[in-house]
Amino acid sequence: MATVEVHKIGILTSGGDAQGMNAAIRSVTRTALDRGIKVYAIYEGYQGLVEGGQRIREMTWDSVGGILHRGGTFIGTARCDEFKKHEGRLRAAQNLIATGIHSLVVIGGDGSLAGANIFRQEWSSLLQELIDQRAISGAEADAHPYLDIVGLVGSIDNDMFGTDMTIGADSALHRITEAIDAISSTAASHQRTFVVKVMGRNCGYLALMGGLATGADWILIPENPPNVDNWQKLMVERLIAGRRAGRRDTIVVIAEGAHDRHGNYIGSTEVAKVLEEGLHEEVRVTVLGHVQRGGVPSAFDRNLGTLLGHAAVETLLDGQYAREPQLIGLRGNRIVHSPLMECVEKTHLVAKSIKLHDYDTAMSLRGNSFIEAFDTFKTMLRALPHPLQPDQKRYRLGIMHAGAPAPAMNAAVRAATRIGIDRGHIILGIRNGFPGLIEGNVQEMDWMSVNGWAPTGGCELGTTRQIPSGSDFYNLARAIEKFEIHGLIIIGGWAGYEMAFQMFNARENYPAFNIPTVCLPATINNNLPGSELSIGADTALNNIVGAVDKIKDSAVALRRVFVVEVMGRFCGYLALMSGLATGAERVYINEEGVTLKDLQTDVEGLRFGFTHGKRLGLIIRSENANPVYNTQFMCALFEEEGGELFDVRQAILGHMQQGGSPSPFDRIQSTRLATRCIDFMIENLDANEPASAFIGLQGKEIRFHNFEDFDRMVDMKKQRPKEQWWMGLRPIAKVLAQPTPDAESGETKSPKPVE
Repeated sequence: MATVEVHKIGILTSGGDAQGMNAAIRSVTRTALDRGIKVYAIYEGYQGLVEGGQRIREMTWDSVGGILHRGGTFIGTARCDEFKKHEGRLRAAQNLIATGIHSLVVIGGDGSLAGANIFRQEWSSLLQELIDQRAISGAEADAHPYLDIVGLVGSIDNDMFGTDMTIGADSALHRITEAIDAISSTAASHQRTFVVKVMGRNCGYLALMGGLATGADWILIPENPPNVDNWQKLMVERLIAGRRAGRRDTIVVIAEGAHDRHGNYIGSTEVAKVLEEGLHEEVRVTVLGHVQRGGVPSAFDRNLGTLLGHAAVETLLDGQYAREPQLIGLRGNRIVHSPLMECVEKTHLVAKSIKLHDYDTAMSLRGNSFIEAFDTFKTMLRALPHPLQPDQKRYRLGIMHAGAPAPAMNAAVRAATRIGIDRGHIILGIRNGFPGLIEGNVQEMDWMSVNGWAPTGGCELGTTRQIPSGSDFYNLARAIEKFEIHGLIIIGGWAGYEMAFQMFNARENYPAFNIPTVCLPATINNNLPGSELSIGADTALNNIVGAVDKIKDSAVALRRVFVVEVMGRFCGYLALMSGLATGAERVYINEEGVTLKDLQTDVEGLRFGFTHGKRLGLIIRSENANPVYNTQFMCALFEEEGGELFDVRQAILGHMQQGGSPSPFDRIQSTRLATRCIDFMIENLDANEPASAFIGLQGKEIRFHNFEDFDRMVDMKKQRPKEQWWMGLRPIAKVLAQPTPDAESGETKSPKPVE
C-alpha cells in the first residue's frame, strides 16, 4: 500500500454538535500521534480556523484523556459566516500555513463538509493570492501545495449518503426511545394521546426508527408523507380503530420536517388539534428538542467515532486516496470510503426530491433498510391485521426461546407474531423453550397479545438453556405433530442453535422435524455463527459502559484500580467493545488468553503511571479469560504490588448486563430479523425438503445459513464462531489505550517520536 508523507493534521468540529464527536477527536489524535504525526485541534470550528492564534492548539496524548463519555465536542463548534466568504477562507489558509497544516479531518454535517471541499478547491488560488499580498513566501506555498480533506459525519439526523449511521444518531435515538417509553407509561395509565416531535431536518430516520422501536401508533416523515389529501381523517380513523382493538394509549411521532404530499408543513400543534377534534379527548404535545443532541454518548457512538477517527488518519496516509477528499462511513459493520462530494450531492438530492414531491426517489436514496423499516412499521401500527383472503392456506408457525434471556427477545416475538398473522398464518407461542413444547405449554397468539412488548426487557414467553436428549426427541416430535406445527422460529442463543442442529441431523429418524426451522440470534454474548451482531449484545454493552462510567468517577477520586468482569462465556466481544468504549487500558479475553508475563507488564505499567500522577486504572476482563488468573487473583496481585500507590477493587457486573429496557438498536434489529424469518418460513413451507437455517447480519446484508454448515463454522468446545470479525479491532484498541507516560514529566505523549 502506498503512503503519503503527512507531518501535521488539523481536526475541527463544525455545525451542530453530536454525541460521539469527542470519541472521534480522541481517536484521530492518538492514532496520529502513534504514527508520529503532530495533531492540532481547531477550536470553535471554522470560526477558529479563520481567527487562528490560540484557536489552533497542538494536542498531546493527555489532551484527549477522559473525554470518551462526554457529550458534545470539547473543542467547540460555531456557525461561521466569515468562512462562507472569500476573505474568511483566505485568512483560514494563512493560519493553516502558519501552523504547517495541510491535512484536515472535518467532523460535521453536509454543509460543513461541502464548505471544506470548497476550501480545498480554492487552495491553489488562495496561496497565490497570499503570495501576491506578501503574506506568505513562495517557499511556504511550495511546502503546502495541496489541502487534503477527510470528512466524518457528525449529525444526529443520520441524513448523509455514504454511511449507514452518522456519529450521534444512535445516542439521539436513545433519548427519543427513553422519552417515548416514559410518555407511553403515563399515556396508558390515563388512556391519553401524545404527539412527540423529534429532530431530523429533511430526514425521517429518527421519527421512523423511534416509532418502530417504541411501538408508536402513527408517524409523519418528510420522505413519505400520507398518500391521501385528507390524511387527517385517515389518521384519526386508524387511531380510533386501535383504541377499539384494546390499546390504552396513542403515540404519534412527527419529524420536524414533516409535510403533506403537496409540501405543506405539518406541525405538532396542528396534529394535536386534529386529534383533539377527532378523538374527543385532550392531546398533549412533547417537543424533545435539543435533549436529543445532549448527554452521554451511547456505546455505539463512542465506538463508531473511534473507528471512524482511526480510519481518517489511515486514509490521509494512504496514497490511494491522496488529493481526493474522502468521506469515511459505516456500511454494515465495515468502515468504507466514498468520494466526499458525491455523498454530499446525493444527500442534497434527497432534499431536492422532497421539495419536488418526488417521494419515490427520496425513499430510494435513503436505502433498502429505510424502505424495509417503513414497510414493517406500516404493518406493526395496524389496529388489526388484514382480513384473510378467500381460500388462503393457513400455516401454524411456532415461536419459542432457547438459551439465556437477552434484551429485545420480546420485540422479536412481537414482530414475528404480527407479521405472521397479517400474512394470514396462525402463530403459536411456546412457553419455556423446548421443555415447554414437550409439556404442551403452547398457546395461540393474537394481534393484541403482543401489544406493548417492544420496550420491555426480559422474556415474556420464558426461556431455558435445557436441551432435550435421548427419549426427549420422541416426545418433542410427538408435540410438533400434536400441535400441527408447520414451521418453527427459535429466538435465542447457543442452546437454541445446538438443538436446531440436532433436530436437523435427526430428520431421518423423526419425520416431524422435517419442517422449516430458523434460528434468530439473541444473546448478549454475541457468540453465534452467521451473525456479526446478536440481539441483546448492544443493550448489554450499554449497560456495561454505563456501569463503568460510574466506576471511573469513583476510582479517579481515590487513586484506585478497578478490575471489571463482564459476561461473554468464551467470547470476548463484550469485553473488547466495552474496553474500546470506556478507554480501558487493558482488556483480557479468552481468545488471547492471559499469561503471567501479561500480568507482570500490567503491574509495572500501573506502578509507573501512578508514580507519575495517574489517578485511575481500568482493566476489563471477560469472565472466562483464564481459569487460573481469575478476577480475584488479579485484584490480589495488583493490590499487593501497588503498595501505597493505589488500592484495587473488583466489579463483577453479573446479570445486570442482561436486564433493563432493550436499546433502540436491539429493538429495531430484532424487528428486522423477525420479519425476514417470517419471509423465510413462507418461502419454505411448501418445499419438499424445507430448509433449516440461522439468520444474521453479515457485512452489509442479512443472510441465511443452512444448518448443514453449522459445525463447520463454529468451535463447538468454545461455543463461538471460528471467525469473529471484531477481533480485527483489537490492534486499534491497543493503540488508543496505551498510557505511554514520559518518565521525567509524567506527561503522556505519542508512543513514537514526532519529527
